[in-house]
Amino acid sequence: MTTDHDQFRRKAEGWSEREYADGHAYLDHRADVVVELGPRLQPGDEVLDLACGDGGLGPYLVRRGLRYRGVDLTPEMVAEAGRRLGDAAAVEVGGLDDYTPPAPVAATTVFRAIYYASDRRAFFERVAMFTTRKLVFDLNPRQYALGEILDDLRAAGFDAVQVRPFFVPQRVALPPPVSAVFRALERSGPFARLLLRVRFTYLVAAWRSGPGPAGP
Repeated sequence: MTTDHDQFRRKAEGWSEREYADGHAYLDHRADVVVELGPRLQPGDEVLDLACGDGGLGPYLVRRGLRYRGVDLTPEMVAEAGRRLGDAAAVEVGGLDDYTPPAPVAATTVFRAIYYASDRRAFFERVAMFTTRKLVFDLNPRQYALGEILDDLRAAGFDAVQVRPFFVPQRVALPPPVSAVFRALERSGPFARLLLRVRFTYLVAAWRSGPGPAGP
């Protein structure tokens, strides 16, 4: 029986180049949202990218002055991330359900992987223990009820949440003018919610309005 893990092992080399029709447009915009959504990140802040795959997002965060730590369960993906990032970042093997960084981080990100957590609420609680600024992840509203996710976040201590549509397609490369229109539509309110009924995802930033944790 072939598992997702087997697929990631076999396809680690060149993963981002195959997964994104226009990887630069997709990952550059995603990095902007990671910085801006919720409490803004500042140069020097560390971002922990859980389920980082081959570290495709890493260079875009590093270019914004952030420190990057990538973690993935698949050793082959970690090896690819190491080759991609070199000495610019730390990457290591670890899983969603048990990884804890050596020190608290400003932000934790989880993209295209939140559903791999064996217990979502427990996962949020663990992340809250070592994340001082915010958690950022993506959510397909056609698969997961936003209200249930928000309930789990609040139960884990994340009492402030900001949600934003993300309208850069993964599998289709758009001409720059069209891509700019789609990014503008992310802030279009009712029309954006209508579009989310058939395609695209939310990005969610969650944080605690009080002081962050002293340590893991």
